[in-house]
Amino acid sequence: MERIAMTIGAERRPGASTFTSIDPYTGEPWAEVAEATERDVADAVRAARTAFEGEWGAMPGRERARLMRRLAEVIADSADDLALCETRDNGKLLREMSGQVRGLPAWYDYYAGLADKISGRVVDTGRPDFFGYVTRQPAGVVAAVLPWNSPLLLLTFKLAPALAAGCTMVAKPSEHAPVSILRFAELMERAGFPPGVFNTVSGASRQVGEWLVADPGVDRVSFTGSDVTGAAVARSAAAHLAPATLELGGKSANIVFADADLEAAANGVIAGIFAASGQTCIAGSRALIQDEVYDEVVERVARRAATITMGDPKDPATEMGPICFPGQLDKILRFVETARADGATIRTGGGDRGMGGLFFEPTIITDVAPDAAVCREEIFGPVLSVLRFEDEKEAVAIANDSRYGLAAGLWTGDVRRVFRLVKALDVGTVWVNAYRTLNYAMPFGGVKDSGFGRENGLEGLDEYLEDKAVWIETTGDTRDPFVLG
Repeated sequence: MERIAMTIGAERRPGASTFTSIDPYTGEPWAEVAEATERDVADAVRAARTAFEGEWGAMPGRERARLMRRLAEVIADSADDLALCETRDNGKLLREMSGQVRGLPAWYDYYAGLADKISGRVVDTGRPDFFGYVTRQPAGVVAAVLPWNSPLLLLTFKLAPALAAGCTMVAKPSEHAPVSILRFAELMERAGFPPGVFNTVSGASRQVGEWLVADPGVDRVSFTGSDVTGAAVARSAAAHLAPATLELGGKSANIVFADADLEAAANGVIAGIFAASGQTCIAGSRALIQDEVYDEVVERVARRAATITMGDPKDPATEMGPICFPGQLDKILRFVETARADGATIRTGGGDRGMGGLFFEPTIITDVAPDAAVCREEIFGPVLSVLRFEDEKEAVAIANDSRYGLAAGLWTGDVRRVFRLVKALDVGTVWVNAYRTLNYAMPFGGVKDSGFGRENGLEGLDEYLEDKAVWIETTGDTRDPFVLG
């Protein structure tokens, strides 16, 4: 087994102890990963601070952009190894992880293009004796706490704009998928970034993330994960007044109207919930289908779900790999069994097709009430709840009747309906006649219990910048010190 160290400043730290990363497909350990101590975390934050106040902080945007473009080249050269790390860690398809990793250079190129274009503005102060302007400065040291389902992609959502802004970072990967993030730190060094710009702390203990978020040397926190953990992260960050960006869970609705291209819609429903074995925050885990086409669409989706190929995620023919870890599989099973006990119909799936291990087959649940747990809670697995609706009003009411508000899919041939529903749906992203696509230039994030703040796009850069107001007195006159103005 490989032994994977953390990167703290210029140092590779093996950890006082280690924990094991298990390949979800084989069930075998494949890497020994460093376990951070509280001192390691404090040292990582200090290293990030030193870089921010030193060489990196003094570096002009043009030079930051040059290093980011070099990083993009290094990532492209290492894409195969990084993708394999992620597949061995989380069990997702190698072809999907390869696609994600090969797409990362575009994020760094995009934000490199913004690194030397961060500008302020001159403000009319309303007074002839003052010149006023606003400048934008990097927020400082960022703590990034990452999930296990797409580690490098979701790191990049945070790191690329943070680097463009001039921030430094300490990243804590999930204990279920740590290896690619720790390997990525080596690429940062290879690309020529100064020590301390990007640091990693890993651990099987939840304390590692808690120590990081609570460190008073952290200026910003960016978290991706569950809403329960996100709330705890926000409270911890707020204790030392560090703002947090939270990208949390979802229970997204994929809404199919009778006038939609039903073949495309059924394919979009499949993509929304069964791609990545449903282990994605944007999963379209609720299918809302209009009465007139309900039976036909359910039949199309069920027929395709029954033929999805499960197996080795490294095999190009595989369409669904295993669930990431046993606790997640147990959670999925509990939701399905509860739905069955409550009288719902398991139209297809509900088991492992005899494959054993961490496999769970594509599952479609019908005859389920909108207030059932399977329709309201994020399952994070290949489980689709199907609901009927009569008209637009009912579709919007069902879709919005959720504590989450991350995304929605809308399938229709009526362009006027598109504009009406895009406005009415209470979510951060709406896909029209498509599902599950992302891009560096489009902001991403949710409302309600799906979190706050945005990643990607110009909005993502704003999360890592502070506005500073500057007033310059221009006359040299003395004014009354007891009067505001």
